[in-house]
Amino acid sequence: MIKTLYIVRHGQTDLNKRGIIQGRGMDTDLNDEGRRQAGLFFNAYKNVPFDKIYISELKRTQQSVQPFIDLGIPYEKLPGLDELGWGVHEGKPATPENKAEFMQIMRDWMDGKLDEKFEGGESPNEVKARQLEALQVIMSHPEEKTVLICMHGRALRLLLCILTNKPLTQMDSFPHQNLVLYKVAYDGKKYEIIDFNNADHLKNAK
Repeated sequence: MIKTLYIVRHGQTDLNKRGIIQGRGMDTDLNDEGRRQAGLFFNAYKNVPFDKIYISELKRTQQSVQPFIDLGIPYEKLPGLDELGWGVHEGKPATPENKAEFMQIMRDWMDGKLDEKFEGGESPNEVKARQLEALQVIMSHPEEKTVLICMHGRALRLLLCILTNKPLTQMDSFPHQNLVLYKVAYDGKKYEIIDFNNADHLKNAK
């Protein structure tokens, strides 16, 4: 089975713009900039023959690819594509205190403590478990040769580790911004990133 995955992060939300912590527990809308980014991405990739679209259960992902859905391309929501849950920190502005807590948990994750999480949140290992379920669904349809996936920043980094067989401790080796593209080819045996952190379509965003 050969398949090509176009994996994008959702467009900008007001919480992104304001630096407010936004994870699985915040179901926010795109802002004007995010909608503009979505339009730019659509204009650049509208001629790609997508067979299916997969999105998270959070509306900012659907809003980011709605122009493709409007073409009649079938889509499916998968909870496994949701963002990592940041628990008690969600919806809160950055402060010196929670910045320090984030720095500490990032250090823990890099050190291999992948079960660490904030109160009420999720660990990288928990996100990996549900991503593997989502990936099983996506890859169980050999007739879907070209697939568009819209998800979230931290979750995207974890998924790319899974696809490229890297340990989750290397998640930060995959940079991203809103509506950036990673294109991944599957040849029946392994996944290969063939377009890394592509933001060319956003160059006219400002």
